[in-house]
Amino acid sequence: MADKKVLFISYDGMTDPLGQSQVIPYLSNLTKYGYTFTILSCDKPDKYAANKEYVEKLIALFPIKWVSIPYHKNPPVLSSVYDFYALKKTAKKLQYSNHFDMVHTRPGLPSLVAIYMKNKFGIKFLNDIRGFWADERVDGGIWNLRNPIFKIVYKFFKRHEYDCLIKADYSICLTYKGRDVLHSNKNIANQPIPIEVIPCSVDLELFNANKVDLLLKEKFKAELKIKETDFIISYLGSIGGWYLTAEMMRFCKMVSDKIPTAKFLFISPHSYAVINRAAKKWHLAPDKIIAKQGKRHEVPVLLSFSNYSLFFIKPCHSKLSSSPTKHGEIMAMGIPVITNSGVGDVAEIVTKYNAGYLLNDFSEESFTEVIEKINDGNLFDKVLIRAGAKDFYALETAVERYKKIYDHIFASRK
Repeated sequence: MADKKVLFISYDGMTDPLGQSQVIPYLSNLTKYGYTFTILSCDKPDKYAANKEYVEKLIALFPIKWVSIPYHKNPPVLSSVYDFYALKKTAKKLQYSNHFDMVHTRPGLPSLVAIYMKNKFGIKFLNDIRGFWADERVDGGIWNLRNPIFKIVYKFFKRHEYDCLIKADYSICLTYKGRDVLHSNKNIANQPIPIEVIPCSVDLELFNANKVDLLLKEKFKAELKIKETDFIISYLGSIGGWYLTAEMMRFCKMVSDKIPTAKFLFISPHSYAVINRAAKKWHLAPDKIIAKQGKRHEVPVLLSFSNYSLFFIKPCHSKLSSSPTKHGEIMAMGIPVITNSGVGDVAEIVTKYNAGYLLNDFSEESFTEVIEKINDGNLFDKVLIRAGAKDFYALETAVERYKKIYDHIFASRK
């Protein structure tokens, strides 16, 4: 069908890692089934300048157009209002020239635009909520509810989330725990509403320890001064917010005290200075910390140095809906994780696939117990961990689920 046109709106930029790992791979694969896309995203000016050509290469071979508008951070709230009107104006203009059949959006401002598009143009709406967006902003310290403005904003978006769930032609969330929360919500009519679970997926071809670029690995090894005898615990992604930097640094300090050869590799967009300040607070020596920002194709190479990979995430209500992208990528590399329970389906995944160590709290006793196990030797099977990633996080499975939903929505058009 020539008219299977979709407008995809994301407040996350395509020049951010999330856009490159959790948007473009899905959409490029869906084009095989006759769907064509226009991506409308808000990109941070510095990242747009640095990564624009890279993103254009990623989509060049597919029927995907990309329209980017600048993201504004300040002043709080007012900048978001400005971005909303810019998204709405651009989406409206694109609709008149492209005549989309469906709008597929991430939560927050894009879903506000989607409701407008559905009401004005009568097009279908796929509500890809991913997580509990408004609650995440509160739990992550972005919105302080003691501030009356943020309290009003929070209540507005909670009502809007319910509105989207009711009006959407279909909804998607990241975790089975999140779906259970939504289906038990009595504020939403006509339960159980149609919700598909699609975790953050992983490209198993890219994240494959057997396909690591060995020349690039040698280059990084020399640049980062990594020795064969070093015991590497990695961390992948941003720090701060929901990611418990202090607890992770405290854990690293205890590992360092027990394992003298331990070093900690932060594969992060944050600068070395930011990471080093956090390490200094917990008395981790500077030579124990390695920090490197890697492009998407470089991340598997950097991860391949890992004996283990660590991530602690704040166990709160909003994180019941969270599927950490890093988890699938780490597992695909066959690396055991050290992580905490209370985050989406992570505990069940780690347990089911024997994919690492799980902490129920951040006490010294819990840390010591895990560190003693680490010191006794790695008993995990890389092949089985990767098989677990293939079973739960495979990109192909995610694309199949998206296709099923797309086909259902397009079949219901009048």
